[in-house]
Amino acid sequence: MSPTREFFDPTSKCFEDFTLGDRMITRGRTIDVGDITNFAGLTGDFYPLHIDDEFARAHRFGARIAHGPLTFAIAVGLVGLSGFYGDAITALVEIQELRARKPVFAGDTIRVSATVVDLTSGKNPKYGEIAVNYSVLNQRKEEVMSFRQIMLARSKSIGEK
Repeated sequence: MSPTREFFDPTSKCFEDFTLGDRMITRGRTIDVGDITNFAGLTGDFYPLHIDDEFARAHRFGARIAHGPLTFAIAVGLVGLSGFYGDAITALVEIQELRARKPVFAGDTIRVSATVVDLTSGKNPKYGEIAVNYSVLNQRKEEVMSFRQIMLARSKSIGEK
């Protein structure tokens, strides 16, 4: 019998496992009308551009569009699901430079290109900060959203037990 191989989710990672320029390109996720409607119900954001077909058809984009925060949340989730961060992240520090660049419609498939752009050792040696630029792309490779996410990651000093 051959030896058993084990794989763990999430992978054990620490601040020191990240390098400037590391990039994750996620799988795609198609946004559907149910996502938009459910997000409206969850948040209470029933603005007609998101939930009223007739209203949306008569306005700028000609159809209902996804909420910007929905696009943001799905983008963060796609990178999280990829395993890119493993179990290194201990806290969100801040979101910077969030830009909604193009509308996301029901039926669009988005994916994320996430690139490590800064690594800062923390004042507390137990943690470091990781800055990651997110570029959210639709199926036509058009950037629909961009932002920088700053996260706190545990250092090896506390990761090794």
